[in-house]
Order: sequence, then structure tokens, then C-alpha cells
Amino acid sequence: MDTRGLTASYKPTSPSPGHQEPVEQLSGSRIVPELPEVETMRRGVLPTVGSQIVAIERPPCLRKPISIRPRIDALDRRTRGRRVASIGRRGKRVLLELDDQQLIVIEPRMTGLVLLADPPTTDHLRLRIQLSGGPVSELLFWDRRGLGTVQLFGPGEFDASVCDRLGVDALEVTVDDLKRKLGESRREIKVALLDQSAVAGIGNLYAAEILFLAGVDPRCRCEILTRPQWQRIVKATKIVLLKAIENEGSTLSDGTYRNALNAEGSYQNYHRVYDRAGNQCPRCGRGPIRRIVQAQRSTFFCPSCQRKRGAHPQVELAIEAQRNL
Repeated sequence: MDTRGLTASYKPTSPSPGHQEPVEQLSGSRIVPELPEVETMRRGVLPTVGSQIVAIERPPCLRKPISIRPRIDALDRRTRGRRVASIGRRGKRVLLELDDQQLIVIEPRMTGLVLLADPPTTDHLRLRIQLSGGPVSELLFWDRRGLGTVQLFGPGEFDASVCDRLGVDALEVTVDDLKRKLGESRREIKVALLDQSAVAGIGNLYAAEILFLAGVDPRCRCEILTRPQWQRIVKATKIVLLKAIENEGSTLSDGTYRNALNAEGSYQNYHRVYDRAGNQCPRCGRGPIRRIVQAQRSTFFCPSCQRKRGAHPQVELAIEAQRNL
């Protein structure tokens, strides 16, 4: 599978080791958006490329204010009249690169949405970017819980202040990347995959799905994983994330996540273990799928075919079958 170009035109510098970015907190079924949802947002707002920014405003909102830096008047002043040169993504952030190399960075976090029209409600609309000269008239940021952020970076500032804390993008990560970052860690592999300084973009939902496809027990410590297990994890990461992107992400039972045109994703229909506790395992048939808690987050897995050592006979077959879809 060719993953080139999925992070668009923005190419950050290589991250330095030793930095960590906080991962999202457990909140029921609201463990989105992750990389597939943010990549879907990025693709959805590509029609804004080439448009000129007319104004940026904070719509009237009685809810908790989100973090916008600099202040909205300065953000408007510094970007007014600039054109959107490209739309990129870094981990779970959408990047609007302007024609003067400034970056507007939108981090949706738990419930944020980057939209072109029809926000789910008007009460939670946090930012409006008015545009001209293109097929769409505005770009919107909507956030129910108000945990998302918007920040403007000057040329080179994003690399220095954010990228140095992020690992390799999950769509581009290699076995050697993971072994270098996590191979000596005593953390359980499911917990470690949520560390954005090791690999950027994976959250709770997709970590469970990746480890299921790879046939690896989420409780296994990183330091005892073998190279074949790391290889299966990398393969599964790309298979799961690309399939989720193809299906425009996962809209869970609370219905919060929507794409840029306010439509639901459909990858939730392909979940094998996430939120499937008690169901029969779809691979080995022995089940049931178990739910445990790791680092205050729900983990779903099959205790029969997800192993700490070796691999269930059906694991490699399942990976190859998914790769050929």
C-alpha cells in the first residue's frame, strides 16, 4: 500500500526523542477524532486551497471558550488577505498553510470538527474563516466540549514548538521507528501506542483495532515483543488506518464525529473489537471479546487469538486478506 502524500504538502523536521504529548482522556464512546477522522477533515476542506481569507471571527458562543492564539483580533489581522496555499495534517492536527508560510493549526481533540457547511449546532460554533475566490465561502471549526485549539504559527515556529514533540506519522512509521522509540519500554503495548511522541495519530479506538489485526495481546510489554510482532503491528497500523480513511472515519454512538460536509463516517461498521465486549471473536470464533482498563482507557481484545508470544494461525492469513482488499 502506498501511503505517500497522505500527510499532504507540509513536511516537518524530524522529531527529537524524549518529548511527549498528552494523549486524550477516557470519556465513554468519545475517543475521537484520531488520525483517520482528522485526515478525513483535511481532505474534506481541500476546496479551500487557493481561496483568500476575508476575515476570521469568533462567532457568538455562550459555551466554554476554546483556546485561540493569538487573540482573535490579532489572528484576523495577521491572516486577512492571505491565500490558503495547502492543507496538511500532522498527527491529529489540521494545518492550513498560507501563502506567506504562516500556519493556522487546528487541533480538534475530543469533539472538534473542521467543516465547510452545516455545523451540527450553532451553539458550539467556535471559529469562522470567511473566504473568497474559491468554491466555498467559509471554513468552520465546531467543538461541543470546547477542548480543541486554534493557533497561528509564523514560518518555522510549528516545527520548533510542536513537531519536535511528535513521533513519526502513523501512516509512515516503520518497524525500526517503533523499536527505536518503544523497544526498551516496560509499558504495555496498547498504552505505548497512544504516546504521540513515539508515533503520531493513533488513539484509543484504533490502537485496539490495530493490535487485534496484528494478533498481539494489548497487555504485552514492549520490551518483550519480537521483531515479527513489531512487523505485524506496523502492517496492521497501515491497513486499519487506510481502511478507516477510505470509510471517512468512525462515527460512534454519540454521533459527534462528522466529516467536512456534516455526514457520518462508516468505519464503525468494520470495528472488530472496539466496543464489542461480550461478542464472539470474528477471527477465531472462540471469544468472547473482553474489555479491560489500561491507563484509565477501555481496551477491547480477544484473549484467545491475541497473544503475548507467537501468533495464532489465522493472524497472518487475516493480515494478508486485508492487505489484498
